Amino acid sequence: MGYQMTRILENPSLCYASLNGSCKKFIYPKEAQTVLYLLFAVIAILTFLGNLLVIITVIHFKQLHTPTNYLIVSLAVADLLVGGFVMPPSMLRSVETCWYLGTLLCKIHSSLDVTLCTASILNLCIISVDRYYAVCHPLLYHSKMTPNTTFLIIFVCWTISAFVGFGMIFLELGILGIEDFYYSNVACEGGCFLYLSKTASTVFTVLCFYIPAVVMISLYLKIFHIAQRQACLIQNSKIRSSQRHTSVGKTEIKATKTLAIVIGVFLLFWTPYFICALIDPFIGHTVPSVLLDLFAWVGYFNSTCNPIVYAFFYGWFRKSFRIILIGKVFQPNSSRIKLF
Repeated sequence: MGYQMTRILENPSLCYASLNGSCKKFIYPKEAQTVLYLLFAVIAILTFLGNLLVIITVIHFKQLHTPTNYLIVSLAVADLLVGGFVMPPSMLRSVETCWYLGTLLCKIHSSLDVTLCTASILNLCIISVDRYYAVCHPLLYHSKMTPNTTFLIIFVCWTISAFVGFGMIFLELGILGIEDFYYSNVACEGGCFLYLSKTASTVFTVLCFYIPAVVMISLYLKIFHIAQRQACLIQNSKIRSSQRHTSVGKTEIKATKTLAIVIGVFLLFWTPYFICALIDPFIGHTVPSVLLDLFAWVGYFNSTCNPIVYAFFYGWFRKSFRIILIGKVFQPNSSRIKLF
């Protein structure tokens, strides 16, 4: 998903000076390279450790074994893989402005990039559906969103994401119909970036981002309308006693608000990239590479932010963090500690 970062200099060098088909290499000052390496490395480490903590917390503490939290774990796995396997190679490419890891690793890296981005938005879409049933149809929720159903949905989500990511790159679906132009005018040694035709760009961005985004926003507008209406009824004491057991508890509402923030952050951070990805082929691929790379990193940073959102809004996450930090997690029966 990331593109080569370029900087306009008068006399750019080449990634491979001995090859005629080499990409151009744009060199940053040493000070800038050092700062960028430190910044990207810190982001990658925080992303990996933060999401690892989320995964350990939900898996270890039995009180957290709920369908909603299984979906959070699935999202955290995608974010952890971004921090561990996508960010480090992207860091090298962005700072060095060349890809020195070989063609096969380039394809694997690009495939993982697309796969994990797709998995993130599909997981968030499923979370929206989960919250919709929890708030708008509480009596149906436990029959619809069972653990087995949740695991099956997560499996399907990751299968589709892998098919999209690896299929697009290894089957070269992104350049279908423009292969000759791509290999004659775009491809070069030392480059590793996602190049999409007009058709591929439209299909990929609409199906994997814009449609899920509209679905999520629509569901959450419906959810908050229902929640607000219930809150007004309860406040005005107009809700009948026979309906009280169908109203949504504060825990569900808080979880819904927190996950709405997670989805909002995702859309905020990834929208600039997907806008550029959609329009770039239609304007002759004239969007500056440095801008595309910047927006890709803004999108990556979303994976860093999710654990921060959980820590800020979930008391159980902060409590579990303290338990893990002081080593209490290794005590017998620690998995049954009450977090809320």
